Amino acid sequence: MNSHLFLGMDLSTQQLKAIVIDDQCHVVNSAAVNFASELPEFKTENGVHRHSDGRTVTSPVHMWLKAIDACFTKLTKSVDVARIRAISGCGQQHGTVYWNGNAEKCLSNLCKSDNLSEALKDAFAKNDSPIWMDSSTTEECEHMESALGGPVALANITGSRAFHRFSGNQILKIIRKEKPVYDLTERISLVSSFVPSILCGRIVDIDEGDAGGMNLMDVKKGAWSEQCLAVLAPTHKEVEILVKKLGSICSSQAVLGTISSYFCERYGFSPKCEIVAFTGDNLSSLAGLCLQSGDVAVSLGTSDTLFLSLSSYRPALEGHIFKNPIDSSAFMGMLCFKNGSFTRNRIRKMVVASDWNAFAALVTRTPPGNNGNIGFYFDDNEIVPNVSRGDYRFNSHGEQVSHFAVETEARAVLEHQCLAKRLHAENIGYDISNRNRIFVTGGASGNKHIAQILADVFNCCVYARESTDSAALGGALRARHCSIYSGNNFFDISTNATSSHLIAEPNSEAVKVYDRLLSIYAQLEKRITSQAL
Repeated sequence: MNSHLFLGMDLSTQQLKAIVIDDQCHVVNSAAVNFASELPEFKTENGVHRHSDGRTVTSPVHMWLKAIDACFTKLTKSVDVARIRAISGCGQQHGTVYWNGNAEKCLSNLCKSDNLSEALKDAFAKNDSPIWMDSSTTEECEHMESALGGPVALANITGSRAFHRFSGNQILKIIRKEKPVYDLTERISLVSSFVPSILCGRIVDIDEGDAGGMNLMDVKKGAWSEQCLAVLAPTHKEVEILVKKLGSICSSQAVLGTISSYFCERYGFSPKCEIVAFTGDNLSSLAGLCLQSGDVAVSLGTSDTLFLSLSSYRPALEGHIFKNPIDSSAFMGMLCFKNGSFTRNRIRKMVVASDWNAFAALVTRTPPGNNGNIGFYFDDNEIVPNVSRGDYRFNSHGEQVSHFAVETEARAVLEHQCLAKRLHAENIGYDISNRNRIFVTGGASGNKHIAQILADVFNCCVYARESTDSAALGGALRARHCSIYSGNNFFDISTNATSSHLIAEPNSEAVKVYDRLLSIYAQLEKRITSQAL
């Protein structure tokens, strides 16, 4: 046993969260800075600026700098930060920060009497960072896919087709529409490499996990794709300039160096405190939830997110494949389903169930498989699959119908969402024949009927796992692992960090029903997808 502490930081859309753990992986303290309420001078709405075009969304870089100072000020009131042995963390994925030629000098000459925002006021070519909520890059996405030979070709290289929020498309927009900004830019960071750059006092490289959210990295190689770079920079000289701005790609497990003297003098950190590479927030949650090979995490919220550790690389148009931040030989798959809790709640109201207990009573009135009736429910245009908003219902003969009985409707929405998760997880490499586990988190994780249908559809046990601040916790666990336990298996030394309890086991008869139903569901999904084209 030792007295070391480890700090995990999560710079998300609405707040900066910090979690401190001890060497037994117990959380000993935390701090948070809410951007909108605690930094009102930036006039953000939930941490962002929505521009007048309705598509451009940015966050002020200086707001993030002030948040770092505010967070450390809070921590020092309750934590002996001199005991912090290492720091890692994450940032909201895809956001880009544009440093100018003064940046390195400003970072290396920080004075303890200045706050970060003052000290770095002349360090940026652009003071607003395009973030993941931005949807203004339609032209750039179309150009990227066309230049690479289509969405499948791009996904095969980068793990994803072109998405508005992905950093490469955002950078291409800057090149096309804000060329003076691009020309002033000396280095480009992701949010996840921006924070450790501040902590190290120099601009550090982007990690191979978060680089997978750019449409610029060859995920299998863990290196910039020459083909993708050429879309942004058509000539050899322009590619050289772009690569210099991007820097190299580092391992997600790299120790980047020790903390800048600024933080030692201003806040009392030890000069021996190490900074471990940060990664994207979703990847950090994989570490925070301690997901091993075969495990699936399902977050049930406004949108439903599924992510899992994969041993092989099998990209598909509807999902994302990243390098695994805790196992460099593996990958992480992620699926985002836009229609989650809002859709479940709409159907609950539609069937006149006053609460979830009344809804559950309706679900139990029909058997698993819903007597062959299958529904698809989308309040918004869906990403997975790519289909227009609307409700689509099919009876046991595959005929489209306008409505179901209330008990059929209630079960149909839950079965639809669970079958979709299995179908598309298998499309990106999930192997149902393995001994697997599902961990559910989020607002609907206490719904035993969703858990039971997941157990039956996936033929595995379902556990509820505490996920509060899993991204920041993942940073703290990675800091601990990479700084003093790098020769050990991550999971072997991190078991104390998480707890879970069994909430559903598969029913063998229901498993058979859903195995048969899945192929029918897949055929019907193809029908509604083709109708939407």
